[in-house]
Amino acid sequence: MHVSTAPLIPDRPRAIVIGAGIAGLAAALRLATSGMQVTLLERHNHPGGKIRTLSSAAGPVDAGPTVLTMRHVFDDLFACAGTRLKDHVTLVPQSILARHFWPDGSKLDLHADPLLSRDAIAAFAGNTSADEFMQFNRRTQQLFDAFDAPMMQAPNPRMRDLVPHVLKQPQLIAAMAPLSTLKTSLGRAFSDPRLAQLFGRYATYVGGAPHLSPAILSLIWQAEAAGVWVVEGGMHKLAHAIAKLARHAGVDIRYNTHVDRIKTVGGRAVGVEIDGTYLLEAEAILYAGDPRALATGSMGADLRVVAPQTVKLPRSFSARVHSFAATPQGRDLTHHNVFFAADPDCEFKELMAGRMPADPTLYLCAEDRGHGADIPTLERFEMISNAPATETHTPPQEIEKWHQQIMQRMADMGVTFTPMPTTETLTTPQDFAMLFPETLGALYGQTPHGLTAALQRPTAQTPIAGLWLAGGGTHPGAGVPMATLSARHAAEAILRAQTSTSLSAPTATPGGMSTG
Repeated sequence: MHVSTAPLIPDRPRAIVIGAGIAGLAAALRLATSGMQVTLLERHNHPGGKIRTLSSAAGPVDAGPTVLTMRHVFDDLFACAGTRLKDHVTLVPQSILARHFWPDGSKLDLHADPLLSRDAIAAFAGNTSADEFMQFNRRTQQLFDAFDAPMMQAPNPRMRDLVPHVLKQPQLIAAMAPLSTLKTSLGRAFSDPRLAQLFGRYATYVGGAPHLSPAILSLIWQAEAAGVWVVEGGMHKLAHAIAKLARHAGVDIRYNTHVDRIKTVGGRAVGVEIDGTYLLEAEAILYAGDPRALATGSMGADLRVVAPQTVKLPRSFSARVHSFAATPQGRDLTHHNVFFAADPDCEFKELMAGRMPADPTLYLCAEDRGHGADIPTLERFEMISNAPATETHTPPQEIEKWHQQIMQRMADMGVTFTPMPTTETLTTPQDFAMLFPETLGALYGQTPHGLTAALQRPTAQTPIAGLWLAGGGTHPGAGVPMATLSARHAAEAILRAQTSTSLSAPTATPGGMSTG
């Protein structure tokens, strides 16, 4: 095995980041701007991870996350590099957060202004429902404010720390509804079942079902209520902007580079073996993929002690995702549209049984809307249907049958497309499993089901010295803002370790060639 001949800068500790998803990009940028030599390794030919695109006649179409929330997380990231987010991407705030459609023909817009949402709900379901919404909004704001610092912003939250925090604010206990699921909590909060169904969909943002997820997940609403921004050109523009900034900060980004395993010596991670040809050594290694890959031993048998819960706990949901260009007819669409299933109970029971729902809720992102510009004749669309996570091959004829059902479902809801997309525009859980090994096709890591699910996620620190974690499968969880926060936790932990223990560098020969 050859060793890396990458030039070394004396007295600057080295870090290797594995995976150029949003967490890997953010961590690499933070480490580089803090003085470390950083090499970022990515097996695909582009940055972004699940922030990815497919080609279409109208240009690249997002096939992953579609909007930006919790903007302050990204403002902070760019500030650490001495610049501003708005100088690198154009963000367009959305006055309408989402437009919701039901099979009975009813429609509801939720707005960035809660008073406009209240008025819309009053017109949709009456004044009682509007008052219930305002109570729900206040309660979830209370939860979000209470748990942001001790949970999301904390690098290593523990139940023993959260219990005293809650006991100091007894009103939080009722707001949390700790003995309730999200579904039962929303059933009490809203007299109109359509509103309970609407806010229950936030469980799917982290890959779960509302009847099994804890009631506290209702606070996800506040992440969206605080502001939704469209990235002009698509979410992939954000990933490319961070990658460009990281390069400017000195990060050595290597695409099309496969890491075979992480090498350890004496219980410490010391480097990575790349493409079966050479070893690249560093004082700190950050794994920014799904931590399950370490727990299964696919990155080295001695790493099975890392995040062992990820091979024991159930996986989150996945999705079938259409990314295509077409001209729509029918309903007036906004950027983010939701077409609800007639029976949400049946939908989630089928998902939990490992089956595609016969009547799913469909998320339709009209990517060229919400920009304040003229809508092109040929628009870009991303359509998402929740799906069970699986690596099992689905016969093409079954995929085609499902695809035709979904297109008919959209037509029944009042939307048709010309040309109609084909299965060639589809990404399935099996495709995700191949794109992101050891995920089993899950998009959000382990399941969010159960009261303590959030506390069972791996954190940045691992039992292996010199090895850290970041990404959507790591605390604080799935979603672009959360994965970006995980990168901050990991980068800060690496920098603390560097300062407090003076990380010992691998032996280097004259001329900068590592020995290994």
